[in-house]
Amino acid sequence: MKNLALIIALSITFFACTKDDTTKNEPQLIFKLKFDPTQQRLDGLGNVALLPDTHGAQSPSFNTMSAHYIELTPNNYTLPGQGVKIFKGSTTSAYGQVTVAGNNLDPIDFSNAIVKQEGEVFYSIPLKDVANGTYPYVRVSVTYQNFDIVYKAQGINNLSGTVASFVGFGQRLDNVLLKNQSIAVNDTKLQGFWAVEDHTTGITQSGQAPPGATTVPNPLAGTSAIAEGSCLVTGVFDTPFTITGNETSDITIDLSFSINNSFEWIDVDKDNIYEPEAGDQVIDMGLRGLKPIVSK
Repeated sequence: MKNLALIIALSITFFACTKDDTTKNEPQLIFKLKFDPTQQRLDGLGNVALLPDTHGAQSPSFNTMSAHYIELTPNNYTLPGQGVKIFKGSTTSAYGQVTVAGNNLDPIDFSNAIVKQEGEVFYSIPLKDVANGTYPYVRVSVTYQNFDIVYKAQGINNLSGTVASFVGFGQRLDNVLLKNQSIAVNDTKLQGFWAVEDHTTGITQSGQAPPGATTVPNPLAGTSAIAEGSCLVTGVFDTPFTITGNETSDITIDLSFSINNSFEWIDVDKDNIYEPEAGDQVIDMGLRGLKPIVSK
């Protein structure tokens, strides 16, 4: 009996390894993250956005990001969620729902979120599992950003801190690691919740941006609007992306997000230095555009 059990176990292991190897050898559609401080800075309609005279802004140093949803969109009339779904993250119903644009939704389960650095593979899928077609657009639901900022406090310039910014439609948060410190949230938060850790003292603070304060670029706003309170960023391929079904090698799409002055505040002193003690108030942490870049 022991020998029989061992044979069965080895057979299962061999089959599992063989199956995994086969999957790895299949041509993949690979998505990676890129953060570009020189990319065009867009507004919510996809137009170039200038910084108001009364605002200050900086391009933060990005550490990691998470997304909840990726879809390829075949035309400018395709409504969000009706494109070709590539990826959808975990949600949870254990703590109740959130209401977004009149819809009751299970919040994102951040404890199971995929969080990656620039250049890492965020997600991959066999190309055979993606519907053949031509896709001019990609949509990505951004949920989490972790980045470093500089600021002034107690008369000292160039202090630094790490910000955790939650811009998804709603997320269940337990303990959240900022840089070296964790904060216990244990709550469900709507778009705009943030927390920051000072690099010198380790002191943490948190807050909530007002509804509608997060910029979400959508060049298709005139024909395919997104719900307020979500962070479904729309990107336009330079050349429409095509899948024929005859691909024999991997295709990588770099999801290049504009972080060009993406950390924005009301600048009381008009010196473009973020200084909370002077009354500067953060008004926007939204990414400022998405440019999908295809390489083979």
